[in-house]
Amino acid sequence: MLSKLVIIPTYNELENIQKIIAKVISLEGDFHILVVDDGSPDGTADIVKSLQSKYSGKLHIEERSGKLGLGTAYIHGFKWGMKHKYDFLFEMDADFSHNPDDLIKLYNACELEGGYVAIGSRYKTGVNVVNWPMGRVLMSYYASVYVRFITGMPFRDTTAGFKCYRAIVLETINLDKIRFKGYAFQIEMKFRAWKLGFNVVEVPIIFTDRQEGTSKMSGGIFKEAFFGVIYLRLSSIFQKQSK
Repeated sequence: MLSKLVIIPTYNELENIQKIIAKVISLEGDFHILVVDDGSPDGTADIVKSLQSKYSGKLHIEERSGKLGLGTAYIHGFKWGMKHKYDFLFEMDADFSHNPDDLIKLYNACELEGGYVAIGSRYKTGVNVVNWPMGRVLMSYYASVYVRFITGMPFRDTTAGFKCYRAIVLETINLDKIRFKGYAFQIEMKFRAWKLGFNVVEVPIIFTDRQEGTSKMSGGIFKEAFFGVIYLRLSSIFQKQSK
């Protein structure tokens, strides 16, 4: 059986972490978990460590000091997962906004349907978002439209953070040269995989806003994404011209 690692970055996820771990590990298909905790003062890391004996060999944790950014947390997790020879690596939030059952759909899209990156897409079949205020739905939807327009990527949900990668994709992307740390990280990773010619597929999901804990979104995150996509597009043009 091909090995699967779900990377879950955390900062103050006391209310959710135990439940999300139990759910993911209960899934068919032998999913393992790596929690990358950025020094949560609420004791998130302590809860994870207390569960490691219960889920021996399946639950891992890497602790970092301070909030270093979502992108760097995932890159840390990718490198850890590749070092430990996992075949498929997943990105997923800790707060149940991503339904853990959909991990199986993402895996199947890669292993059975030929994808190299599978995106859990909120907008593949319309707008499938629950419990967001209309203003945030519109902002997110049109952010994806803007990213598609600037970068040329064909995907409906360019900002999605629920994904499955084959290890070969992460081995091919130069992770040390990923520029962005926040919201734009998700865009950049898709863009790099797409420009490298990997088959990127979208899997329709329903996104449900967190019920417990506090959102980590901020205005600075959206600003990074707005200007970041322009950088990605221009840099790809100049790289072509320099060849």
